[in-house]
Formats: sequence, structure tokens, C-alpha cells
Amino acid sequence: MKSILTMMVLAALSFSAAAQDAKPTEKKAKTTKVAKQKLPITFKTLEIVRPNIAFGADETFTFEFKNTGKTPIIVSNVQTSCGCTTAEKPSEPVQPGKSSKIAVKYDTKRVGDFTKTITVTTNVGDPIVLTIKGKVAPDGGNSAPVAPQH
Repeated sequence: MKSILTMMVLAALSFSAAAQDAKPTEKKAKTTKVAKQKLPITFKTLEIVRPNIAFGADETFTFEFKNTGKTPIIVSNVQTSCGCTTAEKPSEPVQPGKSSKIAVKYDTKRVGDFTKTITVTTNVGDPIVLTIKGKVAPDGGNSAPVAPQH
């Protein structure tokens, strides 16, 4: 009886170990597959960092991209992670070989560090996430109220 119970425990442990070995392999395969995907849209940068922004400045972060494919790219949506950030997308399709931009503005009446994401949806592949980071300096004694950062 003890030997049957011991065999069942060993069998259960073997199956458990085999299942754990299979999961990383599956994840690795998926990661490799995604890494090899080449989109026909190429951004010069996916992140812009500005460490010293003046309070209340009219600051624009510009993400330039190029259509490296053979069909027009349509930017159907640009979604910001917060209401304190706005973004403008191209109004016309971007033809093959041509470049365009996405202009992003952050409300600089919020003092301190910030990190915001912008999700770009196009007709060519998965959404692309852009990031803006920075720090808004204090206003230097201006008595205007400062809105809390989101």
C-alpha cells in the first residue's frame, strides 16, 4: 500500500515538473515571434524625455514616423493615458515612403515628475505605445493654484 502511494506521489511530482518546464518554452516562443514582427511603420523614437520644463510652458512632444511599407498607413486613433495629455494624429493616410508625426501636449501647470503613454492604433498591426516623461519645474513663486498631478 505504501509503495502504491509513493509511486502516485512521484508520478504527480513528475507531471508537475514537466508542466513547469513547458510553460517557459511556450512563453519564449511567443516572445520570439513578436520580436521578429516587422511593422511597416517606423518611429524615430518611442520615448521622449524632458527633465526640465518650465511651469505653464507650451510644451509639445513630437513623435516622427515613416511609412516603410507598400500600402498607405491610416492612424485611426491616438489615445492618451490621462486627461492632462492631448495628442494630434495625421488627418490623411501616410503614403508609402512618406513621413508624418504625432504631436503630444502635456498640461505643464502640474509641478513634478510625470510619465504618460500614448497608444497609436493604425491599419497595420498591433497598437504602438509611445511614452513621454519629464519634470515640470516650480513656477518660481507665482501664486496661481497648482492642480494635482494625475
